[in-house]
Amino acid sequence: MSAPSEADLAVSRLWKVNRTIHELVRDRGYAVADEEINMTLDEFKQQFARAGSVVDRASLGFWAHLRNDPATSIYVYFCDERSVGVQHMKKLLGILDEKNIVRGIIIYPNVLTPAARKVLTGMPQYQLEEFAETELLVNITQHTLVPQHEILSPEQKRLLLERYRLKETQLPRIQLGDPVARYYGLRRGQVVKITRPSETAGRYASYRICF
Repeated sequence: MSAPSEADLAVSRLWKVNRTIHELVRDRGYAVADEEINMTLDEFKQQFARAGSVVDRASLGFWAHLRNDPATSIYVYFCDERSVGVQHMKKLLGILDEKNIVRGIIIYPNVLTPAARKVLTGMPQYQLEEFAETELLVNITQHTLVPQHEILSPEQKRLLLERYRLKETQLPRIQLGDPVARYYGLRRGQVVKITRPSETAGRYASYRICF
């Protein structure tokens, strides 16, 4: 049996990336069909790969709405160029404007230029995020060493602080750039509940605030 070609490996990588980003969007509370996550490699090739060997990244883009708020949506944009510049960011913003969506994720094969990153951080009217394809080859939250994370609602956060008579500054912190924080799209000031197994108590919870 011959070894897979570079083209086959590239398609397989994008299949994994596509699965992980759909899991990420679902885990943030958006409506994602099971068949999008459970798609086999052969099904992925049939739908997205020209002649079974080249994936049209632009066709991988998708949007989804929150399960409990259909009016709130997110758009995932796959860049088809190795280096993402300002023009790609303008294209993403144009799609968001057209669909009246303020939250977007851009996925790129290799490099995000400083100018493109400046657009990401300089558009406060949008909530923009970026992921390199290599960051999405595996779902880090499914690793056995990563405990369960749950984002608290503003009301749950208020009750937590009242219950323990704490100020926000007294909570342990999780950095904005932490891989798990990025996976769930945590924003500054949000609190996450982390549940770990315990040999004595079965399970125990701790809380961290994003900063």
